[in-house]
Amino acid sequence: MGLADATPPTGKDGPRGEPGAGDHAGAAVLFTLPNAITFARLCAVPAAVWLVLQRRLDLAFWVFVAAGLSDAVDGWLARVRNARSTLGAILDPVADKTLLVAIYVTLAAVGVLPDWLAILVVFRDLLIVGGVIVLHLLGQPPAIKPILLSKANTAMQIALAAGALFFAGFRIPAGPLLDILVAATAATTIASGAAYVWRAARRPR
Repeated sequence: MGLADATPPTGKDGPRGEPGAGDHAGAAVLFTLPNAITFARLCAVPAAVWLVLQRRLDLAFWVFVAAGLSDAVDGWLARVRNARSTLGAILDPVADKTLLVAIYVTLAAVGVLPDWLAILVVFRDLLIVGGVIVLHLLGQPPAIKPILLSKANTAMQIALAAGALFFAGFRIPAGPLLDILVAATAATTIASGAAYVWRAARRPR
Protein backbone atom coordinates (compact mmCIF):
# COMPACT_ATOMS: atom_id res chain seq x y z
CA MET A 1 0.00 0.00 0.00
CA GLY A 2 1.46 3.34 -1.01
CA LEU A 3 1.55 6.46 1.11
CA ALA A 4 -1.24 8.13 -0.86
CA ASP A 5 -3.57 5.20 -0.16
CA ALA A 6 -2.72 5.16 3.54
CA THR A 7 -3.47 8.86 4.05
CA PRO A 8 -7.11 9.47 5.05
CA PRO A 9 -8.99 11.95 2.90
CA THR A 10 -8.97 15.44 4.32
CA GLY A 11 -11.30 17.14 1.86
CA LYS A 12 -15.00 16.81 1.24
CA ASP A 13 -14.55 13.67 -0.87
CA GLY A 14 -12.11 10.83 -0.61
CA PRO A 15 -9.65 9.90 -3.36
CA ARG A 16 -12.26 7.67 -5.01
CA GLY A 17 -15.06 10.22 -4.84
CA GLU A 18 -16.56 8.60 -1.72
CA PRO A 19 -18.10 10.86 0.91
CA GLY A 20 -15.58 11.94 3.49
CA ALA A 21 -16.01 12.24 7.23
CA GLY A 22 -17.13 15.84 6.87
CA ASP A 23 -20.20 14.75 4.91
CA HIS A 24 -21.23 12.29 7.61
CA ALA A 25 -20.66 14.85 10.36
CA GLY A 26 -22.71 17.43 8.49
CA ALA A 27 -25.51 14.95 7.90
CA ALA A 28 -25.47 13.98 11.57
CA VAL A 29 -25.90 17.62 12.55
CA LEU A 30 -28.78 18.13 10.10
CA PHE A 31 -30.67 14.88 10.60
CA THR A 32 -30.95 14.75 14.39
CA LEU A 33 -34.11 13.47 16.05
CA PRO A 34 -34.97 16.89 17.55
CA ASN A 35 -34.62 18.49 14.10
CA ALA A 36 -36.86 15.80 12.57
CA ILE A 37 -39.54 16.46 15.22
CA THR A 38 -39.30 20.21 14.62
CA PHE A 39 -39.61 19.71 10.86
CA ALA A 40 -42.67 17.51 11.42
CA ARG A 41 -44.20 20.30 13.50
CA LEU A 42 -43.59 22.72 10.63
CA CYS A 43 -45.25 20.29 8.22
CA ALA A 44 -48.29 20.15 10.52
CA VAL A 45 -49.06 23.82 9.80
CA PRO A 46 -50.91 23.17 6.49
CA ALA A 47 -52.97 20.46 8.18
CA ALA A 48 -53.96 22.80 11.01
CA VAL A 49 -54.86 25.56 8.53
CA TRP A 50 -56.98 23.18 6.43
CA LEU A 51 -58.82 21.86 9.48
CA VAL A 52 -59.67 25.37 10.66
CA LEU A 53 -60.90 26.39 7.22
CA GLN A 54 -63.02 23.22 7.13
CA ARG A 55 -64.49 24.21 10.50
CA ARG A 56 -63.00 21.11 12.17
CA LEU A 57 -61.66 23.16 15.02
CA ASP A 58 -61.88 20.18 17.37
CA LEU A 59 -59.30 18.30 15.29
CA ALA A 60 -57.27 21.47 14.79
CA PHE A 61 -57.14 21.80 18.58
CA TRP A 62 -55.53 18.36 18.91
CA VAL A 63 -53.04 19.18 16.14
CA PHE A 64 -52.16 22.35 18.03
CA VAL A 65 -51.74 20.43 21.30
CA ALA A 66 -49.58 17.80 19.58
CA ALA A 67 -47.42 20.57 18.12
CA GLY A 68 -46.96 22.06 21.58
CA LEU A 69 -45.99 18.70 23.04
CA SER A 70 -43.55 18.10 20.18
CA ASP A 71 -41.94 21.46 20.94
CA ALA A 72 -41.32 20.35 24.52
CA VAL A 73 -40.08 16.93 23.42
CA ASP A 74 -37.58 18.16 20.82
CA GLY A 75 -36.17 20.68 23.29
CA TRP A 76 -35.77 17.99 25.93
CA LEU A 77 -34.13 15.60 23.46
CA ALA A 78 -31.73 18.30 22.27
CA ARG A 79 -30.59 18.82 25.86
CA VAL A 80 -30.33 15.24 27.09
CA ARG A 81 -28.78 13.90 23.88
CA ASN A 82 -26.55 16.94 23.40
CA ALA A 83 -28.03 17.27 19.91
CA ARG A 84 -28.22 21.04 19.67
CA SER A 85 -27.48 22.41 16.21
CA THR A 86 -27.50 25.67 14.33
CA LEU A 87 -30.28 24.34 12.11
CA GLY A 88 -32.38 23.43 15.13
CA ALA A 89 -31.83 26.84 16.71
CA ILE A 90 -33.24 28.45 13.54
CA LEU A 91 -35.91 25.89 12.63
CA ASP A 92 -37.51 25.63 16.08
CA PRO A 93 -38.66 29.28 16.45
CA VAL A 94 -39.60 29.38 12.76
CA ALA A 95 -41.88 26.35 13.20
CA ASP A 96 -43.43 27.78 16.37
CA LYS A 97 -44.04 31.23 14.91
CA THR A 98 -45.35 29.87 11.60
CA LEU A 99 -47.91 27.73 13.41
CA LEU A 100 -49.07 30.57 15.66
CA VAL A 101 -49.38 33.11 12.85
CA ALA A 102 -51.19 30.60 10.62
CA ILE A 103 -53.66 29.73 13.39
CA TYR A 104 -54.38 33.40 14.12
CA VAL A 105 -54.92 34.29 10.48
CA THR A 106 -57.20 31.32 9.80
CA LEU A 107 -59.17 31.76 13.04
CA ALA A 108 -59.74 35.37 12.05
CA ALA A 109 -60.76 34.26 8.55
CA VAL A 110 -63.51 32.02 9.94
CA GLY A 111 -64.67 34.63 12.45
CA VAL A 112 -63.48 32.95 15.66
CA LEU A 113 -60.92 35.64 16.52
CA PRO A 114 -61.04 39.37 15.70
CA ASP A 115 -59.38 40.19 12.39
CA TRP A 116 -57.67 43.24 13.93
CA LEU A 117 -55.91 40.97 16.42
CA ALA A 118 -54.54 38.72 13.66
CA ILE A 119 -53.31 41.82 11.81
CA LEU A 120 -51.67 43.09 15.00
CA VAL A 121 -49.90 39.76 15.65
CA VAL A 122 -48.60 39.52 12.08
CA PHE A 123 -47.53 43.18 12.02
CA ARG A 124 -45.52 42.81 15.24
CA ASP A 125 -43.62 39.83 13.86
CA LEU A 126 -42.97 41.56 10.54
CA LEU A 127 -41.77 44.65 12.40
CA ILE A 128 -39.29 42.67 14.46
CA VAL A 129 -38.02 40.55 11.55
CA GLY A 130 -37.76 43.61 9.32
CA GLY A 131 -35.83 45.46 12.02
CA VAL A 132 -33.37 42.58 12.38
CA ILE A 133 -32.83 42.49 8.60
CA VAL A 134 -32.27 46.26 8.43
CA LEU A 135 -29.75 46.16 11.29
CA HIS A 136 -27.90 43.33 9.56
CA LEU A 137 -27.77 45.35 6.34
CA LEU A 138 -26.41 48.31 8.30
CA GLY A 139 -23.65 46.10 9.72
CA GLN A 140 -25.11 46.16 13.23
CA PRO A 141 -26.49 42.65 13.79
CA PRO A 142 -28.56 42.62 17.00
CA ALA A 143 -28.10 40.19 19.84
CA ILE A 144 -31.38 38.31 19.61
CA LYS A 145 -32.47 37.59 23.18
CA PRO A 146 -36.12 37.11 24.08
CA ILE A 147 -37.23 39.69 26.63
CA LEU A 148 -39.70 39.02 29.45
CA LEU A 149 -42.51 40.86 27.65
CA SER A 150 -41.95 38.73 24.55
CA LYS A 151 -42.16 35.53 26.59
CA ALA A 152 -45.38 36.77 28.20
CA ASN A 153 -46.77 37.63 24.77
CA THR A 154 -45.93 34.17 23.41
CA ALA A 155 -47.64 32.56 26.41
CA MET A 156 -50.75 34.69 25.89
CA GLN A 157 -50.84 33.95 22.15
CA ILE A 158 -50.61 30.22 22.81
CA ALA A 159 -53.28 30.34 25.52
CA LEU A 160 -55.66 32.33 23.31
CA ALA A 161 -55.14 30.12 20.25
CA ALA A 162 -55.65 26.94 22.27
CA GLY A 163 -58.67 28.40 24.06
CA ALA A 164 -60.31 29.62 20.87
CA LEU A 165 -59.83 26.25 19.18
CA PHE A 166 -61.09 24.37 22.23
CA PHE A 167 -64.20 26.40 22.99
CA ALA A 168 -65.25 26.83 19.35
CA GLY A 169 -64.26 23.30 18.35
CA PHE A 170 -66.16 21.56 21.15
CA ARG A 171 -68.96 24.18 21.29
CA ILE A 172 -68.35 25.04 24.93
CA PRO A 173 -69.40 28.51 26.11
CA ALA A 174 -66.29 30.50 26.98
CA GLY A 175 -68.01 33.29 28.85
CA PRO A 176 -65.76 36.33 29.31
CA LEU A 177 -62.57 34.25 29.25
CA LEU A 178 -61.86 34.65 25.53
CA ASP A 179 -62.46 38.40 25.72
CA ILE A 180 -59.97 38.63 28.57
CA LEU A 181 -57.43 36.58 26.62
CA VAL A 182 -57.94 38.73 23.52
CA ALA A 183 -57.34 41.91 25.52
CA ALA A 184 -54.27 40.46 27.26
CA THR A 185 -52.83 39.16 23.99
CA ALA A 186 -53.34 42.50 22.27
CA ALA A 187 -51.75 44.39 25.18
CA THR A 188 -48.68 42.16 25.38
CA THR A 189 -48.32 42.15 21.58
CA ILE A 190 -48.22 45.95 21.48
CA ALA A 191 -45.99 46.21 24.57
CA SER A 192 -43.45 43.62 23.41
CA GLY A 193 -43.30 45.09 19.90
CA ALA A 194 -42.73 48.58 21.33
CA ALA A 195 -40.05 47.21 23.67
CA TYR A 196 -38.11 45.68 20.77
CA VAL A 197 -38.34 48.94 18.80
CA TRP A 198 -37.18 50.91 21.86
CA ARG A 199 -34.20 48.59 22.39
CA ALA A 200 -33.22 48.84 18.73
CA ALA A 201 -33.49 52.65 18.80
CA ARG A 202 -31.22 52.84 21.86
CA ARG A 203 -28.48 50.66 20.36
CA PRO A 204 -25.11 52.44 20.29
CA ARG A 205 -24.21 53.56 16.79
